[in-house]
Order: sequence, then structure tokens, then C-alpha cells
Amino acid sequence: MQPYAFTLDAAARTFCATVLHETDESRAAALHSLQEWAAANPRLHVKCDARSLLPFLRACKFDLDRTKAKLTDYYTLRRDAPEWYRDRDPALPQIRELVRLGVFVPLRKHFDNQLVVIIRTAAHDPNVHKQDDVFKAGNMILDVATKDDERVQIYGIVAVFDMSGITLGHAKQMTPAVIKKAVRSWQNYHCRPKRLEFINAPMYINVVLSIFKSFMTDKLRSRVQVHYSGVQALHKIVPKDILPKEYGGEDQSLEEMIQYWQQRLDESKDWFAEDAKFKAE
Repeated sequence: MQPYAFTLDAAARTFCATVLHETDESRAAALHSLQEWAAANPRLHVKCDARSLLPFLRACKFDLDRTKAKLTDYYTLRRDAPEWYRDRDPALPQIRELVRLGVFVPLRKHFDNQLVVIIRTAAHDPNVHKQDDVFKAGNMILDVATKDDERVQIYGIVAVFDMSGITLGHAKQMTPAVIKKAVRSWQNYHCRPKRLEFINAPMYINVVLSIFKSFMTDKLRSRVQVHYSGVQALHKIVPKDILPKEYGGEDQSLEEMIQYWQQRLDESKDWFAEDAKFKAE
């Protein structure tokens, strides 16, 4: 096995060692152990290169049992949810439309080394777009944003759910089965969701959130915060200099960010085709 090429600065290395229990020795040993485990469990079809395994180890702070459980659930979900993981082609009209609408917009700059993602829960028309396609597009963008970004793998993600404009039609799409699947995908993903911030929340948000929370671990549940205001609350969460102009920020416009991620998806077409091979039988 080729030694892993660390691309991070000294501060990140220190964080990895002290918080994630990752050293050169522990990394090599853990990767070797996981590759042996994956070879002994071929029906999972785990992607076994170091670049693919290491994020899961970091998400589990190098606890091998937890990492194996997360990998098992991740590759099993890819089998169990074909509506999210089959035909992940950036050229599909429904995917391009949802990306263009900006349902899922990672910011171009990090905050405290974390990736900030604005999830615009009502950007789509529930009479036109399937909720499964919304999640599919979001997962595709998230994969592209995180697969080569070690900072996100180490420090995690801040998810900002903008609920402005949400209607009964949007709420009806979020059935308990869809919510359970969404929470499962968050909890088995290889980059840790550090904060889930809901802004512009309607007064009935707690009814919906109670369903979400019923499927969450205690740790993830503790990271949920609800804000009934919009831009004012957001500016207390994320600094203005990395926010798009539409959110009172000083960085690019939403449209510029959306165009960037559409281009990144288009460039990843072959990667998605190869990635589709990896799912449990």
C-alpha cells in the first residue's frame, strides 16, 4: 500500500493527532485493517483506496468498530436507496434543474475550516420536483464538495436549512420514511455534520423536527438549532464575508456559486459513473 500523502498544515496535523487519534502509524495500521476487512466482506463492495477509507476513519475518530459499522451502513444504503444513488448523471434534466434552482449550495469559503452548506428547502416546486431527486442532487453536490477536501473530512460541515417560502406541499413531501432515510444518510456520511441550523423557521417547525429527531442519535440531536428569523440569525452563525450577497454577505452571488457547482458536477461525470459500482449486494 502506498503511504498516504498528507496535504494539510501543521495545525490540522495537530488536530488530527489530538482529537481524531490519527498519526502516521495509526493511519497506516487502520487502513491496512480496513482493507483486510473489506476483502473479507466482498458483498459490501467497499471502495478500498486510502483516499476513500480515510474520511470514514476520521469521522469515527479512528475507532475501527465504529468505522466498519459506518461503512457497512453507507454501502448498504447505496443499495437500499436506488432513487438516490442510481443514475447519478449530472446531465440528467431533473438534476440540472434542481442544481440551477440552488436547492443545495456549499459556500466557496470555509468557516473555522468547516464547509458551510445552505440548503434551500423551498427552492423547488413540490408539484414538479420529486423530493427524492432533491436529495439525490444534494448528495451529488456534497460528494463533489467533500471528496478531495481534507479539511471538511477533518473539521466537518455546518448545514444551514433556509426554510423561507416553505409550503404545505413541501411539508407533505417529507414523509416519515423520507425523513428516516435522510437522517440515516447524514449519520453514515463520511464528513461529520457539526451543526444543523434552521433559519426562517415557521412556527410549526417543531412538529416536523420532532420526526427528524426521533431518528437521530443523541449527539446529532444536540446539534440542531432553530432560528425564527432569517439573515439576522444567519449572521450570528456564519460571518458575512463568506456568505452570498442574497444573504447579506460579501462573497459571490448565489448564481455565481450555483454555476460553479454545476461546472464541478459536469467535470465529475466520469467519477460518478465509476462510483456507482460501489454498493452492497
